[in-house]
Amino acid sequence: MSNDNERDTNEVARTETESALDSFQQDAVESAPDHADTTVRAQQIDSTGRAASNDDGSTPIIELRDVSVTFRSRSGGIFKPNLVHAVRGVSMKLNAGETLGLVGESGCGKSTTARVMCGLQDPTEGEIYFQGRKVTKRSAKDRKQIGRVVSVVFQDPATALNARMIVAEQLLDPMVVHKINNKSYREERIRELIHLVGLPESVLQALPGQLSGGQRQRVAIARALSLNPDAIIADEPTSALDVSVRAQILNLLSDLKDDLNLGMVFISHDIQTVRYVSDRIAVMNGGTVVEEGPAQQILENPTDEYTRTLLGAAPSLLHPAESAFTH
Repeated sequence: MSNDNERDTNEVARTETESALDSFQQDAVESAPDHADTTVRAQQIDSTGRAASNDDGSTPIIELRDVSVTFRSRSGGIFKPNLVHAVRGVSMKLNAGETLGLVGESGCGKSTTARVMCGLQDPTEGEIYFQGRKVTKRSAKDRKQIGRVVSVVFQDPATALNARMIVAEQLLDPMVVHKINNKSYREERIRELIHLVGLPESVLQALPGQLSGGQRQRVAIARALSLNPDAIIADEPTSALDVSVRAQILNLLSDLKDDLNLGMVFISHDIQTVRYVSDRIAVMNGGTVVEEGPAQQILENPTDEYTRTLLGAAPSLLHPAESAFTH
């Protein structure tokens, strides 16, 4: 029964995500701000390339309060469908300049929680606050704002990038859609982005298929940074990559978080991978957070049996590359 529920959760969540992502991207296009608004915003970009903020950093970028998400399963009758409780009563915060690691087995609710945080999934119950403002029932304006300030890095860069567009076009696209500044600014910005992720400018003229997996993920990260977000949701960003480059991508994400004062949610089923990049860790099981706290505390003195099980499970996916870490 447990495995059936996990399969139902994954299948329903995947369908919901595809639909929500299509809607989310369409909203971004339809509600792109006008030129005057984006010109002002562009003038507020600081020396790090990120948008200046009036907040002093004490207000969380995103906050969930007692959030639950329930899906209708494809099993059961028409009038009495089975319900899948993907997330149950989850409360958490994401602050600027920190990485929150969400860890747990497949079907535990971590990806659904992240989709709620970035606006791709509406909660069934609970409250969501975005930079201190309640946005549980998101308007088109709310979705536009969240799409500008929270970006997502997906698991597989091969599917996240358009195979028929050169890298330069893919980095320009979000800025063109949102009418960010002018053409010369945007072209200079993509050169900054490509250097920011450690790639040469020659990559700008390449198609994704001409790049390695690690290079494609760096491009995907650069694209996620194109609108100067306050936060990044990284959903298993290294699991589709060769072991030899996983450590490099994690180091890159950590450096970007520090240099740009980003908030980052890092999702993984591998707690040994999460430990390298996370300031705080939330362990999820069965749709609930069973343990949350500073990374060192969770790793050295876990209080929940499930956390201890994860720590004692199979060796880290990063194990062969651990010596590459500098953190």
